[in-house]
Amino acid sequence: MGILYSEPMCQAAYDDDIHTLQKLISADPKNLNVQDEGTGDTPIIAACRQGHLRTVKYLLGYNANVSIRNKKERTCLHYATRRTFSFLDYLMIAILMPILLIGYLIMEEKQRKNVKLMELLLATKVEVNAVDYKGNTGLHYACQRKSQRIVPLLLEKNADVSVQNKNHETPVDIAKRLQFHKIVTMLTKSM
Repeated sequence: MGILYSEPMCQAAYDDDIHTLQKLISADPKNLNVQDEGTGDTPIIAACRQGHLRTVKYLLGYNANVSIRNKKERTCLHYATRRTFSFLDYLMIAILMPILLIGYLIMEEKQRKNVKLMELLLATKVEVNAVDYKGNTGLHYACQRKSQRIVPLLLEKNADVSVQNKNHETPVDIAKRLQFHKIVTMLTKSM
């Protein structure tokens, strides 16, 4: 289950395998920003797809290029803002919620980890208003996923709330359509 990359560096980043990353970078530093033939993903995009905070920190420590786009015209920021709970996460939360609120604590920890990932990326020269093949920015995806902790971080970095995607929707339009009132308020205050 998941993605199988043709590039070992991308697969190691996707799998959160720091040891293999170290070996591959030592063997050839150009591996740091290698793009997978099938997806066009770089190692940092692969790590962001999975939300691997440790791997993203490691790659940024070597100055991984956060501006490279894959075949869907997405940067690592797009994938970080698209992060959501997996089916397994929801299952664990639902099962453990009644038991001393352990499910709630798991959910909170995963959300904190996503915020840390975003803070790491936003501290770089990542293009906050980069659009993908659908015309969506990271802010569009954060609004679609009701990411109330991520939206303010993007707005602090001057994410443009007026960018229209190919469906002619701005992030504000998406938040209104999905009735995410708190996010609508955040976005309209920043206009």
